[in-house]
Amino acid sequence: MKCIYCGYEDSKVVDSRSTVETNSIRRRRECLNCGKRWTTYENVESVPILVIKKNGSIQPFDKNKIINGIIKACEKRPVTLSQIEGIADDIEKELTDRMVKEINSISIGDMVMERLKPFDDVAYIRFASVYRQFTDLENFKNFISEI
Repeated sequence: MKCIYCGYEDSKVVDSRSTVETNSIRRRRECLNCGKRWTTYENVESVPILVIKKNGSIQPFDKNKIINGIIKACEKRPVTLSQIEGIADDIEKELTDRMVKEINSISIGDMVMERLKPFDDVAYIRFASVYRQFTDLENFKNFISEI
């Protein structure tokens, strides 16, 4: 790493620590020429995930949209915010681990439903009714009978 003071091309790492809040690594460096020290931060380069909506439009993945959808489904239900955030974090982690670059919104909805069902049946049905966009009562009854 190039020294920020004298421009010398080589330095050594004196101290290295991970930072929890920014998920990065803090490094104290020392120039091998002038001896001055400075701090650098290394961050993992993230690949943006794009979501293909039902109408064909493409939007960047937004975990907050998942959280807001689950919050609406869980209104007046015994599901905590930390559980909701845990579901959203789990989905984001799975997509990141699979190194997905594009995913359709239907797959994300399925992932939410899969994780929401063990927490609360009513919230699961509420989310499904909006997500699946039931056109009539018969479709909704069929869905309920499958559960």
